[in-house]
Parts: sequence; structure tokens; C-alpha cells
Amino acid sequence: MTTSKRESVGGRMERGGAIPSLDCPSFTLKAPATSPVPVVIAVPHGGRDYPEHVLRAMRDPEFSSLRLEDRLIDEIGVEVAKLTGAVLLEAHAPRAMLDLNRSRDDVDWGMIKGAKPHPIRHSQANRRARSGLGLVPRRLPGFGEIWRQSLTREELDARIEGIHQPYHAALGRELARVRDQWGQALLLDLHSMPPLKPSNGESQMPKFVLGDRFGTSCDASLVNHAYRFLEEKGQVVSHNRPYAGGYVLDTHGAVQNGIHAIQIEVCRSTYLDACQEQLSPKARTLVKMLAGLVQDLGAMTARMMGRGDLRNAAE
Repeated sequence: MTTSKRESVGGRMERGGAIPSLDCPSFTLKAPATSPVPVVIAVPHGGRDYPEHVLRAMRDPEFSSLRLEDRLIDEIGVEVAKLTGAVLLEAHAPRAMLDLNRSRDDVDWGMIKGAKPHPIRHSQANRRARSGLGLVPRRLPGFGEIWRQSLTREELDARIEGIHQPYHAALGRELARVRDQWGQALLLDLHSMPPLKPSNGESQMPKFVLGDRFGTSCDASLVNHAYRFLEEKGQVVSHNRPYAGGYVLDTHGAVQNGIHAIQIEVCRSTYLDACQEQLSPKARTLVKMLAGLVQDLGAMTARMMGRGDLRNAAE
């Protein structure tokens, strides 16, 4: 596992981690020399760098990759960061190999060949794995098994070491740096979702879902402002339903330490074509709207300096 850092007049770029079997980093972090907002945008599910052996092991790589990826949301994140000056952490490793929004313990050991924990315990730690969408996804609804063969324990460990550990270490360091500079920091964990299906007579389904782990990962004023901002732009918004956030928010959201975290799920129909495969002209509108949201939330976060920060009292 290697990490390279480059400093320039325009800022800092860090390429870190390593995708097993590929000579490329598992993430890139870009931080401007002077950021006008205390915001870090993270995109954990946009990676598309697939080793050949991973594609060969998939039953239907085109279908599975399309379903697992937050399709091209990384390109939206890149443009929003450019417009706002926010820090950007972009994963390159695909979710099919390892889901960065899962705990490293959230493993379906039935798909692993080799040494396993003994005894295997079922708990909250691996509940997502039991549904088929754990640290390494195993099954997709309506499709079944993703893989033709088991995954070796050595490969699992290599993915954790090269993808999971360095990504979360870099995210934690950057959030702490931004917090120390501004007094508060805001993480926007950017995802995309397929169009939600109506239920209980609903006529309009949300195009945006804001998650804050039911009020535990972010100051309520920030989430409330994000909700109102999107509604005023004519968008249908939901809060924590059906997505409240996951491991990223649980791990990095620490309101008492001045670090706030919101997961933003964006409906793919707002920026992709009818086949949900390529960017459409609507993507430009989405980028502009999200950039406005980042600027607003960044200004609010900067004004919150000292609120909820109990580090001095604890020390």
C-alpha cells in the first residue's frame, strides 16, 4: 500500500491505497490551498477500476456493476468540488470489490474460502452481509448471486488493507484538519439511488434523501437547512427514509467533537439518461444546485465555531 502526496499552488492531491491486482490507487483526495468552505465531499461508491479477474468472477459483470455503482456520481462530486472549493475524497475501487460504507466486520463468511472466525457470530456488525450487501456484496435483489466462485481470505484481507483502511484513515485525517482550521467541519457523503417506487398511494417520490443517522451524526440546523434548500428548489426530499446513512456516518460523524456528517442520496433520474448509464444534460443543473447547497451549508458550519465542541472540556 502506497500513498503519494503532491503540493502545488493550487492545493494538495493525495493518491492513496491500492486496488489489489491493479497498479493504481484506491482513492484520490484533493484539497485546495485555501478552501472557502469547511466541507469535505466524499464519494465512496463511484469507483469503476475493475481488475480483470474480478470481472471474470462475476456472473453478469455489466448488470451487477451497473446496479452496485452509484453510477457516475463521482463526476458530479468532482464538478461540485471545483465550483465550491470543497475538499473531495473520491474512491476508485468499485463497490463490487468492497463497500466503503460497511464495517470491515460486516462479512458474509459463507462466501469466503479459507480461515474464518470461530465461532462465526451473527450480530448487528454483520447484519448487512446477511442480506447480501455486506462488506463484499454477494447477492442482488431480483438477480441472486453475483459471483461464480468464492473469495479467498487472502484476497479479502488485501482488499481491506488496500481499500478500506486507507480510505477511512484519509477521511478521518482530513475532517480533523478541516475542523482544526475552521472550528467545525461538515462531511457530505455523496451517493445516488435508483428511482424510488411509490407506496401507500404516494404520487411523488423523493429525488433526494438526507441521512443523519436519525439525528446522531449532524447538528439538526444543518440538516433542516439542507431540507429547506432543496424543497425551495422544487425538489421532493425525504429525511432518513429509506436511507439514514451507514458506516461512514457512524464512524466519522462526531457532533460533540465539531465534525458533522450528512449522507445525500440523489435519484439517478436527476442526472443520468433514460437508461441510467450516461450523464444527461440535466447533470449541469444538478451540479449547480448541489454547489449552492454546499456553499450554504459551508457558511452555516463556519458560523457554528465552538458549538457542540466539547474537546476542551473533555481534556
